[in-house]
Amino acid sequence: MSDEATIEALPREPRGKGGARALRREGRMPAIVYGGGGEPLSVSLDYNVLERELGRRGFFARLYDLKVNGDVIRVLPRDVQVDPVSDAPIHIDFIRYVAGATLAVMVEVRFEGQEESEGLKRGGVLNIVRHEVELLCPLEAIPEFLVADVSGCEIGDSIHISQIDLPEGVTPTITDRDFTVATIAAPTIIVEPVDEEEGEEGEEEDVGEEGAEEGEAAPDAEGEES
Repeated sequence: MSDEATIEALPREPRGKGGARALRREGRMPAIVYGGGGEPLSVSLDYNVLERELGRRGFFARLYDLKVNGDVIRVLPRDVQVDPVSDAPIHIDFIRYVAGATLAVMVEVRFEGQEESEGLKRGGVLNIVRHEVELLCPLEAIPEFLVADVSGCEIGDSIHISQIDLPEGVTPTITDRDFTVATIAAPTIIVEPVDEEEGEEGEEEDVGEEGAEEGEAAPDAEGEES
């Protein structure tokens, strides 16, 4: 499980888009906490603090303690809305932590052992099929990331989800097949194009020779008739 962090939050009254814009002008991020059997709670967070957390790897797999008026609410980030023009975050959703509950979470896959892979040493290419894998996890056991070891891979080999160690109690949401996470692809071979102009010139010369032969045969035929 990734480390936990504490974030100060202030309660807020939902006031529509105008209220949200006013909060952002004050340097705060509108957010909502829902789930866990409780009523939805609207809060705001310091924009700079949230932006820093968003820049850390494994944000959606990290539990946070929100301190609201002295109370602590343990939450998991669930969704971030961004501005369609600037891509800046404008709103965030949190889900309450409930002990023993499970949740489907997208978890990053990191690759190691590239230096020891014979396939990569011979010019093969690591073709990543899934940068993230959706896992069904207990909230207290969400991995920050998964590790795929490619050190023993040759060209043409594939890395499947069954070859990646998962924490106890964590399972892929796809259960009907041992799906591929990455492959070691053969190097791309560039074929030099044929010079078409040379071929065309050669064909013109052949046509000329055939024409000369036909022209020489015609007088012989006339001579035979006379």
